[in-house]
Order: sequence, then C-alpha cells, then structure tokens
Amino acid sequence: MEDAINIVKLHKSFGPLEVLKGINLNVQRGETVVILGASGSGKSTLLRCINFLEIPTAGRIYLKGKLIGTPVNNEPDGGLLQYRDKELQAVRTSVGMVFQHFNLFPHMTALQNVMEGQVTVLKRSKAEAAERGRNLLAKVGLAEKADEYPARLSGGQQQRVAIARALAMDPDVMLFDEVTSALDPELVGEVLRVMRALRDDGMTMVIVTHELGFAYHVADRVIFLNQGEIYEAGPPSEVLGRPQREKTIQFLNGHNQFRLP
Repeated sequence: MEDAINIVKLHKSFGPLEVLKGINLNVQRGETVVILGASGSGKSTLLRCINFLEIPTAGRIYLKGKLIGTPVNNEPDGGLLQYRDKELQAVRTSVGMVFQHFNLFPHMTALQNVMEGQVTVLKRSKAEAAERGRNLLAKVGLAEKADEYPARLSGGQQQRVAIARALAMDPDVMLFDEVTSALDPELVGEVLRVMRALRDDGMTMVIVTHELGFAYHVADRVIFLNQGEIYEAGPPSEVLGRPQREKTIQFLNGHNQFRLP
C-alpha cells in the first residue's frame, strides 16, 4: 500500500513551548489511524500541521509522496522549507478537516453550506455543486434536511453537514478533531456511524477522539501521544487491549466506560 501521508521528524513550537517533538508517522492509503492522548499531548496540533492550518517549525510532510514546501537555498533534508499560499490552499482542499465545533455558516441552509466551497474553491457550477451536495447529504442521512438552516438542526445533524461539506471537496484524506466531544451523548452515535461508513468506503482518515470503543472497532492503528511524542503505537487490540507502557495504562484506566467486547 502507498502512503497517503508521510511525516518525518515533525516539530511544532509556539514561542518557547515545544508541542510536537519529532513525530514520525506514515498513514497508508485507505487506512484509519486514531490518535489518543491526554489533554495537551499535541493531538490537535498534529492534525492542524497535516493540513497546514499550523505551519511546522521543522520536519517534512509528504502527501501522496510529494513534499509540501520548497527547501530554502537547497538545504538538505531537515533544512528550512518555504510554503507558498497557492500550494497550501491545494493541500487544504485535498486534506479535509472536521472540527469539534461545526463552523457552519448560520445564514446558509445545509445544502448551501455544502455547496459553498465547491463553487468558490473548486469553481463548480451551482447546479453541479447542488447535485453533489444533495448526494452527500443523503450519504450522511440528511437528505430531508437540505433546506434547513443550522439553527434548526441538532448538534449531531450539524456535525454531519460539516462532514458532508468536507467530503464535497473530494479530499484524499479526512482529518477529524474530537468531532463528537461537543455533542450530547445520545447524538454521538449518529456521527460515529457516518465515520465508520467512510472507513468502510476506503477513505483515508486520521481521527483524534476519546471514543475508545469506536477506536477499538474501527481503527487499523492507534497512536498514543504523550508530551508531543509517539509513546505507544500499534493495532487497537494491542494498544487498547494490552497496553505496555505506564502512561497508556493510566490513560485507559481513566476511561471507565471503555470495555473490551
């Protein structure tokens, strides 16, 4: 299998605070990788570096084998990179991201939200964008809500619209950052079912979540971050079922709702 994402010695600092400390991670095409870790471990920062909402301090990110950024003064591997706006815009189109908060346009219907990026970024006609949008809303179980405004949708429905909006850009990779953490417990399942269907369709996904049961059943690989480093990694049956390292065990013990089947 070819790598969809290849991360090499990734560092990210905010002033004197080093959040990511040399991350090395490959994600294969069609793979679902779940990232776990305590608050402040660097999970969200890692996702935001993958689609360059945060610019790495050092290191290399390759998407489908292509280095993002241009080496400054032809420096060897590990040297500084220059990032151009046009290149980063293309990255953010091919790497979709769904956030904890839905960030829908309140003055647009569900369908208009899903159409907007298609028309303004991909330059699709409104008719083509509407057709694609309706198909995607049906895919996430919201065909009948196309003409509703976000204020009339539940949190779970709004999050599913946000997923449809990201999918409308035809991304190669989908990133999910704690997308169920702002939802009432009874609404979590409807969002996780959509994500599981995407996995079954072969979408490449990197998911930050505390839904450990979902991670156990859906992930191909689980990565546990601790203080900006990959602390433990492997299949969910190992990392979640038979963790080997102290911090991982402590983290899992703090999630009493997680039980192996």
